[in-house]
Amino acid sequence: MQQELPRSLVDYLRQSRVALAVASAHDDNHLLMVNDPFSALTGYTADDVVGRNCRMLQRDAPNVQPRAKLRDFLVQPDQTNVRTPIVNFRKDGRPFVNLLYMSRLRGIDGRCDFVFASQFDVSRSQPELLAEYDEQLRATLGKLVPIAGDAGIVVEGTLLTIANSAAIVAQAKMMLADLESAPGA
Repeated sequence: MQQELPRSLVDYLRQSRVALAVASAHDDNHLLMVNDPFSALTGYTADDVVGRNCRMLQRDAPNVQPRAKLRDFLVQPDQTNVRTPIVNFRKDGRPFVNLLYMSRLRGIDGRCDFVFASQFDVSRSQPELLAEYDEQLRATLGKLVPIAGDAGIVVEGTLLTIANSAAIVAQAKMMLADLESAPGA
């Protein structure tokens, strides 16, 4: 039986300025909660996406390497986090390159019921904006860890290595250029 998200964690996610989502770590990894910045980024409300897998944001984009990284993360319980750019689509159909960070939320009993995710649009970002996001993500994780801990949840992979911002932006621009040059784009 899946446990509910602790109230303190829900409150924290709602107050965050960073686009955040929490999904089930079981079955099809359906979304359990998204915050307002997630809705502002994607155009999807919580009613649109809760109960669905976040892969619906990918539509028909190939995303071969990102999908492989995400699959590896989801099937390898010892992999604590993953960070990858991936092509997503807003509700209105506009594509963007999402810098997706995912981490497991594990109970003190060792059971993993939740996957935490953070999203950031790097489609046309300047490296300094990505650096600001990296700092916001660090701050988000720094605040999330004690709140989750009080609720008996361990946020795995909080000592993440922030990728080289310029390289991520360059990769995102290449992904977007490929998408825009595809037939029918």
